[in-house]
Amino acid sequence: MPAIRPMAQRPAVSLVGAGPGDPELLTIKALKAIERADVLVYDRLVSEAILKLANPNAVWIHVGKRCGEPSMKQEAINQLLIEQAGTGQYVVRLKGGDPLIFGRGGEEGLALAAAGIPFEFVPGITAAIGCAASASIPLTHREMSRSVTLVTGHVVSGALPAWAQLIGAGQTIVFYMGLEQAREIQSGLTLGGLSTDTPLAVVIKGSTPDEVVHVSTLGKLTKLGQLFKGQSPALLVIGDVVRLRETLNQLLTSDADPMDTPKEVFFG
Repeated sequence: MPAIRPMAQRPAVSLVGAGPGDPELLTIKALKAIERADVLVYDRLVSEAILKLANPNAVWIHVGKRCGEPSMKQEAINQLLIEQAGTGQYVVRLKGGDPLIFGRGGEEGLALAAAGIPFEFVPGITAAIGCAASASIPLTHREMSRSVTLVTGHVVSGALPAWAQLIGAGQTIVFYMGLEQAREIQSGLTLGGLSTDTPLAVVIKGSTPDEVVHVSTLGKLTKLGQLFKGQSPALLVIGDVVRLRETLNQLLTSDADPMDTPKEVFFG
């Protein structure tokens, strides 16, 4: 007879993924945690629509990071979670997307574990999946793309071997926060062997009512970075799968209300 796993201790802290922005894409478990939180520690990328679902009597603590501006260090956020959990209140650490995909959820989990504080991870739909679906771009497609590589734009390196390995790792590449490093990404990928004609889509504020999709090619990425500088959150999808968007989007929106159709710009 298999051993019965004992019920885990109720977590003092939940590291929760808020998804790409649309509150309907929250998991049921995430929603329950947000509604029950006594202390809500949240990031800048968590949408206003999702924050409205939180317990209004909770203590709200904003720890969002914005590139180039002063923000709370990760070590300080870790300590904040430990201190708040020590008060006996239920703490929800709310992050855009998924806490374990470029969300530093692992670092926070390790800090809580070292302090002996029970915690849990509550996954969310990461931006690559949520924004690509909202923009009608399949990240994989038979005979076109068999794998996906997720990269954070903040750790872009100009080393040629690194770029060549990145290209070889998958036919679809998704960059999080990539507009800020547009020149480096374009240079690195082209030097690594990727054609400047490779289709590219920039999805800004994906899955929200303010979503805008810009369709272009890798060779124009630097200009796109200059044109849309400061717009956030932005996701880059690079690969032949972007070509499928036009057909899929036409079929999906043929009967839709024009006011509900996402804005789109073709950057020729």
